[in-house]
Amino acid sequence: MSTAAVPRQETRPAKRIPPLQAGDRLTRAEFERRYRSMPQVNKAELIEGVVYMPSPVSNEGQSSPHFDLITVLGIYRSQTPGIQGGDNGTVLLDLDNEPQPDVFMRILPQYGGQSGDRGDYVEGAPELVAEVTSSSASYDLHDKLRAYRRNGVCEYVVWRVWDGEIDWFVLREEVYQRLTPTAEGVYRSEVFPGFFLDAAALVAGNLAQAIQVVQQGLNSPEHAEFVARLQQARNQIQSQAPQP
Repeated sequence: MSTAAVPRQETRPAKRIPPLQAGDRLTRAEFERRYRSMPQVNKAELIEGVVYMPSPVSNEGQSSPHFDLITVLGIYRSQTPGIQGGDNGTVLLDLDNEPQPDVFMRILPQYGGQSGDRGDYVEGAPELVAEVTSSSASYDLHDKLRAYRRNGVCEYVVWRVWDGEIDWFVLREEVYQRLTPTAEGVYRSEVFPGFFLDAAALVAGNLAQAIQVVQQGLNSPEHAEFVARLQQARNQIQSQAPQP
């Protein structure tokens, strides 16, 4: 009795996922696939379809200023129900842009905010984004600025550490315009009423003074009115939600 020869099956090795490389031009799906395969990479961004992988962050150059900026924003958030902050969180802006802003602050969707959630990630534009960078030569003031503007980030703050300057841009009629500080040099947010930022104090490392100015904003009538508007928006959204 003869038996037919069983065809030999060849197995091909699994296709390796290429590593992320700065300068790669990728779709967002491919960027995410490669990023997920590299858990050792702490930060990589897709900006206008190009991969950026920032260098290690120095203490004085960016890390310490970043901490101070997080502090003042966190104080404001603690007294403003309905908003959320993020530190280096991935934001799904559009098909060509998946940044990890140094800091963002947004109005939550259930309070009428413009961004949403997709799984564990923010989808859409937070109302405010802040970046800590070395100088005006950084991509934060070029490609990234254009991506934030086009996607509707209402306010964009850039702290140029080596230049000792803070730029505050406000989106008006689809164009970023510079926000004018008060005579005392204090920026007053238009999208987050009552958030006052003493840029000179922050740049000088005088965190106590910067916190004092933030507290002045929290005690202002415009902040109280903003909190009331957020609560009103939440009540309206809840009343319109389908009942079980």
